[in-house]
Amino acid sequence: MESSDHSAPVPFSRVKIRVGALVFCGDEVALIRRDRPGSVHYTPPGGNVEPGEDLLVALWRELGEELDLGAAQAGAPELLWVVDQRVTRPGPTPSPRKLHLVYRLHVSPAVRDVLAVEEYDEQRDGGFEVGVVEWVDFRAAAGLPLFPPVGAALAALSSPRAVVADAGWGAVTDEDYVWV
Repeated sequence: MESSDHSAPVPFSRVKIRVGALVFCGDEVALIRRDRPGSVHYTPPGGNVEPGEDLLVALWRELGEELDLGAAQAGAPELLWVVDQRVTRPGPTPSPRKLHLVYRLHVSPAVRDVLAVEEYDEQRDGGFEVGVVEWVDFRAAAGLPLFPPVGAALAALSSPRAVVADAGWGAVTDEDYVWV
């Protein structure tokens, strides 16, 4: 009789929520650039929602940690896109399914001048991965390795304040994205 291990973790059986923001100052948007061996990628500032945490509380916590940005310094966040990620990532832990809630907000040039220029992401070994805050013209986002992969949609906006009719996206899977 064959035995099978029913306790083995299944990819995408855990669901995580990540909040992030496209922080605009005029036509430029703040993105975090991460340089890794063999790759470079960009992400909107943000991070995972803690268990039981309110979504907007999590967004402001993350923006405070990554950009030194507080709610009093910016316009109200507007939900722009919801991206369902089911992409296999390297490592021993089964890949989670992650829902990315991508918000948009705006800051003035005076606020932008006092925001962080680097972001420190704590690693499991106690060290830090340094991310660089880059302000990029939103129309150039299509050419960047941006995750979640909203670069083309961001670049297609007619303006930083353009109305987005549908926040929902199809799933981002191994069929259309390779983890960097």
